[in-house]
Amino acid sequence: LWIEALQQAGVLADHATTIAYSYIGSELTQAVYRQGTIGLAKDHLEATARTLNEALAVTHGRAYVAVTKGLVTQSSSAIPVVPLYISALYKVMKEHGLHEGCIEQTYRLFAEHLYAAKGTPVDEEGRIRIDDWELSPAVQQEVIEIWDQLTSDNIYDLTDLHSYKQEFFQLFGFETEGVDYEADTDPDVTVINLH
Repeated sequence: LWIEALQQAGVLADHATTIAYSYIGSELTQAVYRQGTIGLAKDHLEATARTLNEALAVTHGRAYVAVTKGLVTQSSSAIPVVPLYISALYKVMKEHGLHEGCIEQTYRLFAEHLYAAKGTPVDEEGRIRIDDWELSPAVQQEVIEIWDQLTSDNIYDLTDLHSYKQEFFQLFGFETEGVDYEADTDPDVTVINLH
């Protein structure tokens, strides 16, 4: 609706590109992330991107869905199995030097995919895939090996749950280095030019 409104108002630039972010996940998370109601929402998102791509083609624009690697988000944290999977995934990807946070992953999306010299590579569904490092067979094999050994007693030894929890708290402004959470603060703040 937003893209249509911009087009109708004549304020959408030629070559405009829009990207929606999504996640599919591995075999361990497929039942949650690609099947059921969440999967239907993702199907709708992808169908909308294809419709937008056709509409934007008139002005040489593009619409994509970028499929990312597993990340700590408010929504992913609330879905059963996913925090445990991401904790194991982060451990493996960090050990292989493949871990990316949101900023690094977005940089790779723009530099190596969206504006690649030979055009934007997409999969058979027209999606940009930057989940390739997560889904590499070597990474997935190690994650599955960890998964098969997990118990309540060894979870912190076999996964990177400490980092997962820290990233989760940082979503809400907590557990950030250099912040004194015990310091007195004045809740009344003057915002310049706000009357």
